[in-house]
Amino acid sequence: MNISIENLNKIYTNGNWALKDINLEIPNGMFGLLGPNGAGKSSLMRILVTLMKPSSGKVTVNGRYDLMKNRREIRAMLGYLPQDFRFFAKLKTWEFLDYTARLAGMKNKVQRQEAVDRMLEEVGLFEARDRNANRLSGGMKRRLGIAQALINDPKIIIVDEPTTGLDPEERIRFRNLLSNISTRDVIIILSTHIVGDISSTCENVALLNRGKLAFTGSPSDLVREAEGKVWLIQATEKEYLEINDKFPVITTIPSDYGWEMQVVADEINGYDGRLIEPNLEHAYVYFMEKKLNQWTSA
Repeated sequence: MNISIENLNKIYTNGNWALKDINLEIPNGMFGLLGPNGAGKSSLMRILVTLMKPSSGKVTVNGRYDLMKNRREIRAMLGYLPQDFRFFAKLKTWEFLDYTARLAGMKNKVQRQEAVDRMLEEVGLFEARDRNANRLSGGMKRRLGIAQALINDPKIIIVDEPTTGLDPEERIRFRNLLSNISTRDVIIILSTHIVGDISSTCENVALLNRGKLAFTGSPSDLVREAEGKVWLIQATEKEYLEINDKFPVITTIPSDYGWEMQVVADEINGYDGRLIEPNLEHAYVYFMEKKLNQWTSA
């Protein structure tokens, strides 16, 4: 499986660009789409799941199916978990999943029931099958959301901001669930602004900012962009505010000296600091700041 995106643009009626000249190859496995809120991630997701038409450009699946010409065929391959996923108020968990299975074209009642039970087991909700879906916890609702996205055995799975609002334990559980699914012959596109969701799951990543593609490659390629750019500074109380004004600050911890601060910058202008090894969060902040400054000055 692969998705090819060529010169994709989306312009809204007010003239604002949601996406501008996006060229991207999405291979099999887990693919991370990273960027701040408003970067264009949700617009791209809605185009890929055929809920929104692009202004121009081309999207093809497996070099065979054109998004504009083969919408029915592409929809049959899709599983989608939107950010604002909601449930029908009075349906039990198994009833909701049974309903989505019927919508996905599963007509045989026995086969559908087997698929529902299998998916509830897979996402850890079998014991909650008789609970009303809208009374599940936030993490359980997200797991039921991924179950409905998987019920028709899709080849392309798209999840939009799936861990927003979840506690750390449920976030890890959800990421592990997606990682297990990604071992199949599928494409999973994970759209998020949370760097941790990408670093532990995705082999390939793309960064969007202001509707433009800022980076595409592996997480390790992105981390290399920040080598020699991440500093650990020992700051006095007086320097603390100066540094916050001058540099993107990743972490700030009180110390006997005053403050211990991690910042991303080409140089630290004489402050008491040393270079440290970057991680994906450092690289994301550095790269987005770099690109943002380039686009602002262009």
